[in-house]
Amino acid sequence: MPRTTFRAVVGLVLLLAAIAAGSAADYPSRPVTLVVAFTPGGASDVLARILGRKLEQILGQPFVIDNRPGAGGNVAAEAVAHAAPDGYTLLAGNNAILATNAALYKKINFDPEADFAPIGLIGSQANILVVNPALPVKSMAELIALAKANPGKLNFASSGHGLAAHLAGELFKAEAKIDIVHVPYKGAAPALQDVIAGHVQMMFATASSVVPHIQDGKVRPLAVATLKRTAVLPDIPTIDELGMRNFDATTWHGLVAPARTPKDVVATLNQALVATLDDPAVKKSLGDLGVDIIGGTPEDFAAYIKSEIPKWTAIIKASGAKLD
Repeated sequence: MPRTTFRAVVGLVLLLAAIAAGSAADYPSRPVTLVVAFTPGGASDVLARILGRKLEQILGQPFVIDNRPGAGGNVAAEAVAHAAPDGYTLLAGNNAILATNAALYKKINFDPEADFAPIGLIGSQANILVVNPALPVKSMAELIALAKANPGKLNFASSGHGLAAHLAGELFKAEAKIDIVHVPYKGAAPALQDVIAGHVQMMFATASSVVPHIQDGKVRPLAVATLKRTAVLPDIPTIDELGMRNFDATTWHGLVAPARTPKDVVATLNQALVATLDDPAVKKSLGDLGVDIIGGTPEDFAAYIKSEIPKWTAIIKASGAKLD
């Protein structure tokens, strides 16, 4: 290559690098789209809007919520995975999108590890193991003993095949070495109503959905499926505390960007997210949703995703759950 041509190429590369560095330093300079994988009004949507309002105050640009429901979150995830990696299209991710769907669906058009740059873990919503009060058990140990004495006779409800409540039940079944039968419903509300009515004996339900029913005595809580007790039910022990070590079947939420988003943009977003999660008003709003705030670095979140994928892949394979 002639020296003048080589110099021109080097100059162009340096110019493009300078432009890229400048744009990253100025980030954000226009509105940011936050894609939500579920319909407006649900817990994921409300959480995203709470965060978006504070993030736009901190970063000085609007955060526009873009609801793209469908295929358990895969529609939204695919859109963000294939978006420009410039920090202006983000995904409000969760355990389904980032840890379980790859094993659950026959085909997805994104890789949960390779196609996203983790920004930060937001928090988790505890799943509570609840039973109908008529069931003659008052502890997790008594439930396991009853199930072992009656193999195949106890049922657990869920909001649908492959969803968090189903997978929590499958993990519990495997760890406790019991034979209980899965009964899927089209949503958490009808599943919980049948537990209350006594048609099904038990289920794992999110704290936000089940706390009012616990307070009314309509269901009996036995344990929390998180490694730490949840703030909304501080007196209920964790499954881990009760002897099933490292049992963690939470519904968790985190923020990701497309892979190859500049590291300094990811760092800016992480710093803003950490500040958002430390805001007293945000803490209260998320607490009202039953969210236990976690936070942390992009590296923390990447490691968490990496640890969750093989765990749930094994449970999904053992359960035989599969979706088109």
